Amino acid sequence: MIDRERLPPLMEREKAFFVRSHPKSQKLFERARRSMMGGVPMNWMSKWPGGFPVFIDRADGARFRDVDGREYVDLCLGDTGAMTGHSPAAVVAAATRQLKKGVTAMLPNEDAVWVAEELQRRFGLRYWQFALTATDANRFSIRLARLATRRSKIVVFNWCYHGSVDETFATLRDGRTVARSGNIGPPVDPGVTTRVVEFNDPEALERALAPGDVAAVLAEPAMTNVGIVHPQPGFHAALRSLTRRHGTLLIIDETHTICAGPGGFTQEHGLEPDFFVLGKPVGGGVPSAVYGFSQEVADRASARIKLSECDTGGIGGTLAGNALSMAAMRATLEKVLTPAAFKRMIPKAKRFTDGVETALAETGVPWHVSRLGCRAEYLFHERVPRNGREAAAAADFELERFMHLYALNRGVLLTPFHNMALMSPATTAADVDRHTKVFRAAVGELTGR
Repeated sequence: MIDRERLPPLMEREKAFFVRSHPKSQKLFERARRSMMGGVPMNWMSKWPGGFPVFIDRADGARFRDVDGREYVDLCLGDTGAMTGHSPAAVVAAATRQLKKGVTAMLPNEDAVWVAEELQRRFGLRYWQFALTATDANRFSIRLARLATRRSKIVVFNWCYHGSVDETFATLRDGRTVARSGNIGPPVDPGVTTRVVEFNDPEALERALAPGDVAAVLAEPAMTNVGIVHPQPGFHAALRSLTRRHGTLLIIDETHTICAGPGGFTQEHGLEPDFFVLGKPVGGGVPSAVYGFSQEVADRASARIKLSECDTGGIGGTLAGNALSMAAMRATLEKVLTPAAFKRMIPKAKRFTDGVETALAETGVPWHVSRLGCRAEYLFHERVPRNGREAAAAADFELERFMHLYALNRGVLLTPFHNMALMSPATTAADVDRHTKVFRAAVGELTGR
């Protein structure tokens, strides 16, 4: 129902408005191009629409202000890194105290013990270790899984998200595991390390596990990288049964799906992983990540790690478990990502999906919107996807950039990589309704309705 002929002139109009409205950001971008590749600190920041990114001045709660003085409702929230809201008071206070006491010393403190005990209580796994990113937590879990099983292969689901782990930048092509388009400098052919199967396909998973050489399945409990793809009824039971039958360990990565509740999808649905990974929001924005594992994994792995070699195994980092991150995690778990907070956040996501659905119904546009806890996302397709392939097929890069820029020009920030909106404890009903109004206007312009 979208009139594609309307899209180019509308996009040019929005780009022109963006440039006029952000002279200081543009000036900083031109300056940055002389010292940073692409003019940005990280390559993925190039994906923001408009020709250059907005440069931020300050952020607080569910809003931020750019260097040109424009204020925005932030529904991106650092692509989950700021799901707590920007600079939550409890984390600011804890981090400030710890900065005065020391940041890092390569030694444990009481906060580390408290955090490990709380993670044990929430997620059920016996032992916990720390990292600075979920990417590293996943890498370390994979290494431990290979050590414990003496196997080399990893299974992931097509179009998965697990940070920048080498083994996960793979896809299926004609039934073969190959590097995903855009995979920068893969160290080896992904087919050497990885098997890729479609989500919600137990038969394909069993075929991948049957050779007996898979150390671990690395999975999000619901896919979040190409829209939200929910597990079909019985899929998680099959995943757990099959991995146990074939002697394969199960790593559940909840870096995005922690939006399901204070104990993540794992607690909400009674999952029983061998490893559990969580990054991004666990430190309230301070770089932090955790990975937990079972008693059995600990026994098998520790029996094969020599004390004289424990600092050369490719697990950990000099700053992992630093005192500042531990203080931030303790404050986040104790006072920010609480059951009470999720009781406020989840209804806001429901309000978001209701608003999008109403706008789609009014304009007759055959898209759909999905929700997982306090996370919501719309896809440019009427059929709800069952796997990554179906979700990826609904992508429309040109349309996505228009929707994002249209919202940005009207003070609403969405995640640049897909059409995701996240609710923080500070997000208000008015914030959500602002998006609904902007979304309805954008779809109306594309359809003439």
